Amino acid sequence: MVAADYQSAVRAGTMAAARLHQELGLRHQIEAAGGNIDVFAAIHALDLPLLVRPLQGLLGAYLSDPAPGVLVTTQRPMSIQRFTAAHELGHFRLRHQPSLDDEENILRRMPLQVPPGGDFQEVEANAFAAEFMMPRWLIAWHTVRQGWTAADFQQPNVVYQLSLRIGASYEATCWTLARQRLILSTDVQSLLRAQPREMKIALLEAYRPQDYRGDVWLLTERDAGAKIDGSRNDLFVLRLQEHSGGGYLWNIDQLKESGFAVVRDDLQIIDAEGIGGPTIRHVTAAPPDTYRGQLAIDERRPWAPDPPLTTLTVELDLTGPEQEGFSRAERRRLLEAA
Repeated sequence: MVAADYQSAVRAGTMAAARLHQELGLRHQIEAAGGNIDVFAAIHALDLPLLVRPLQGLLGAYLSDPAPGVLVTTQRPMSIQRFTAAHELGHFRLRHQPSLDDEENILRRMPLQVPPGGDFQEVEANAFAAEFMMPRWLIAWHTVRQGWTAADFQQPNVVYQLSLRIGASYEATCWTLARQRLILSTDVQSLLRAQPREMKIALLEAYRPQDYRGDVWLLTERDAGAKIDGSRNDLFVLRLQEHSGGGYLWNIDQLKESGFAVVRDDLQIIDAEGIGGPTIRHVTAAPPDTYRGQLAIDERRPWAPDPPLTTLTVELDLTGPEQEGFSRAERRRLLEAA
């Protein structure tokens, strides 16, 4: 039964998402291995049929007759596909009536807004989607891992990097931080004045890609062991401390051997007055198209067989956004079962 008022609708959607986290063991999985909430994998785990199609005028749909099923459009970035899929999953878990969902139902109600006419089904589904994709514990996990503080969320570049790691749009992440009282509502308007394109340009500095459709990930040693679910055209800026005074250098050839194009490689001296101190190695790398594998690089003495001083290994899946047909999560499971 759909809630009769706004507050009850938000509460119902939020609680349903938290129950599903617990049911699927998602918090335990992420705290053990990292990553984000894989909405499509959750849908597959529930045996809820899902197809990705080039929908005209719709972001997604929830159908219940003759059996429950979900549709998600191919014609949006991956962050919007994820939120749409979570919205449709919310319809399913909350036992809603069928819904054809356009931008009015999904994107324009982020943040949650009171709908005209008192139809709170969409409020419930959006509250479910926001909590399912962006729970407080997930943001806290990435905050601790990266060494961020609440004050850092005043900085657009930090919020942008958080949005990439939780798999949400920059705007949705801003509103979620406000909803969770990690920033003020007035801070959101300030953050939204900064556009992701501007942050990408700043990160890439002198390098200019053909376009800025892909995201730009800033990786440091804190990302060792991370799992990144990204898209075609994503770029990586590695900002790594290098102990060159002790003879240790990052092995950039490892990136090239894995198929990455290194488009920038330079050094920044941390202490210009010191001698032999650490420096910061800046590397900008473009992965092969639709790359799925590892980004791995060691800091070692090139002439010595000793173990590396530091290793950065990140698992990458850059095959997004979702293409027509089955979701990538379902395709992976089918391949594993074959």
